[in-house]
Amino acid sequence: MTSTAVHFDHVSRHFGDVRAVDDVTFDILDGEFFTMLGPSGSGKTTCLRLVAGFDQPTAGRILLHDQDVSKRPPYERDVNTVFQDYALFPHMNVGDNVAYGLMIKKVPKPERAQRVLEMLDLVQLSGFEHRKPSQLSGGQRQRVALARALINHPRVLLLDEPLGALDLKLRQQMQTELKAIQKKVGITFIFVTHDQEEALTMSDRIAVFNRGKVEQIGAPEDMYERPATAFVAGFLGTSNLLSGEVARALTGSPDPVAIRPEKLRVLGAGEAAPDGWRYAPGTIRDVVYLGMYKRYLVDVQTGGDVIVIEQNLDSRAHPRSAQVTLAWHPEHMRKLASA
Repeated sequence: MTSTAVHFDHVSRHFGDVRAVDDVTFDILDGEFFTMLGPSGSGKTTCLRLVAGFDQPTAGRILLHDQDVSKRPPYERDVNTVFQDYALFPHMNVGDNVAYGLMIKKVPKPERAQRVLEMLDLVQLSGFEHRKPSQLSGGQRQRVALARALINHPRVLLLDEPLGALDLKLRQQMQTELKAIQKKVGITFIFVTHDQEEALTMSDRIAVFNRGKVEQIGAPEDMYERPATAFVAGFLGTSNLLSGEVARALTGSPDPVAIRPEKLRVLGAGEAAPDGWRYAPGTIRDVVYLGMYKRYLVDVQTGGDVIVIEQNLDSRAHPRSAQVTLAWHPEHMRKLASA
C-alpha cells in the first residue's frame, strides 16, 4: 500500500476576509506526480506555499510523511521548490548553482562535484557546468533549477508553474522530460499550474481548485471523462454545459449535464444516427477551420447552442445555415452535481 507524502487536514488560510484556502482535506501519495490545477486566486499556490513553509495555515494541520510541520520553518522540511523565474544566481556558473545547497550543508568539495555531474546528467546538461545562466536558453535554465532542487534528495519537490515562461513547443517538450525525470528519481512532485494540458499530460492525479476549495481529485482520464461539477467540466477542457429546459429536451431531465464537443457528431441530410444514439435536429450557425479539426456551433432546435469538434479527415464540411442532425451516445452525457 502506498504511503502518504503530504496530508492536508482541514487546512484553511485566510487573509483578512479573503479565504484563500477554505477547509481543505486531501492526501498526496508518496512517489506520485500530483498537480494542483485552477485559475488565479483559486488557492492552489497558497497550498504549495503552506507545504513549503513559506506561509502557515490559519487553521488545520499539514503533515509531511506523518509529521506535523504546520509550524516548522522551510529549512526544517524535507522539501525543495522550483519557481517559474528559476531564481538562479547570475554570477555563478551552472555547476556552482546546482551545488549551492550542498555547499550550505558543508558537503565536501569532491562529493559536491560528483553529485553535480550526476544531476546535470539526469537533466541532460552534461558539459554545461562552467556556463553562466545568461548563456543558457529558457529550457536549459529550467533544467538547472530542477537539478539544484533535486541535488539535496528532497522527499517532496514543489514546482510553482515552472514552465510558464517557456514558449509552447519548448513547454510541451519539458512536460515530457519533467515526467520522465520524476519517474526516474521516484520522489513526490507537487506541481501547480493553470494550464490544463500540463495537468493532463504529466499528472498521476489532479486536484481542481476553485475559490479556495477542492472541487474534485482524480486521475486525468477520470477527471476529463467524468467531471463531477460544472466548474471541473468547464475548466478541464471544453464542455457543453446544459441545464433546465435545454437539458430536459435532450435528456428528459432538467438536471445539469455536460458533454465534450468531440463526443458529438454532426450528421447531414440522409445520414442516420448509429444504433443506440440519441439525436436532435439543429442548424449550423458557424464553422471554424482549425487545421486538424473543424469546430461547429450548432443551434439545437430544442433550444440552446452546442459546440462540436470533428477531426478534419476530408474536405467535407457542413456549411453555415445547413440543417443537420446532432447525434451523441447517452453514456457521453455526464450528470453534474447541482450548484
